[in-house]
Amino acid sequence: MTDDENRVAGLLLAAGGGRRLGGRPKALLPHRGRLLVEHAAEALRAGGCASVHVVLGARAEEVRARAELPDCLLVDNPDWERGMGTSLRAGLDALAGTGARAALVLLVDQPGIGPEAVARVRRAYRSPRSLVSAAYDGVRGHPVLFGAAHWAGIAATATGDRGARAYLKEPADAVERVECGDVAEAYDIDTEADLAHLE
Repeated sequence: MTDDENRVAGLLLAAGGGRRLGGRPKALLPHRGRLLVEHAAEALRAGGCASVHVVLGARAEEVRARAELPDCLLVDNPDWERGMGTSLRAGLDALAGTGARAALVLLVDQPGIGPEAVARVRRAYRSPRSLVSAAYDGVRGHPVLFGAAHWAGIAATATGDRGARAYLKEPADAVERVECGDVAEAYDIDTEADLAHLE
C-alpha cells in the first residue's frame, strides 16, 4: 500500500432518521447481533481505510451510547433533517486538514456492502483528483471515492437527499467504475419491507 493509499479515509453517513421506517434511525437497526452502524464502520476499516469518520444525526446521543465504534471519529450533523447532502458536507468538512487525500463514502443502510467492495474501490485511488464508484452490473452505486480535489465542488452541490449525485453527473466519463456485483449487494434498508434483509 502506497503512502497515498494510506490517506484514503472512510466516511460513513449514518445520520438519517428512518422516516419511512416509522422514525427508527437506520444506524440503530439490529443485524446479525450488532447495529447497522457497527457493521458499516467495520466494512470501512476492514476494507483498508486509514481512518473512519462516522456522521451522526438522528438520536446521535443514543448511537454514541449504544454503538461500539472503536477508533472511529464521530461527527455530529445538526442539520441531518435537511437530507443526506448535509451529512456529506459535514463529513467532508471534518476531513479537511486531516491529511486525507480521498474520502471513501459508504451509507449505513446498505449492509450487503462489505469490506471486499470497499477494498476494490479504495484500490482504484490514484490521486487527489480520483473519482471512483462501485458498480453493480454496470450501474453506479456505493461505495464511492472522492479525491480531495473534488471536495469543495461536491460540498457546493450536495443538497437534500441527492448527496453528490449532481456533481458526479458531469462529466460522466470522469468517474471510474469498479464492478462489485460479485462481492456485494447494493440494496437499501428504506422501508418496512426492506427489513427482511436484516437478520
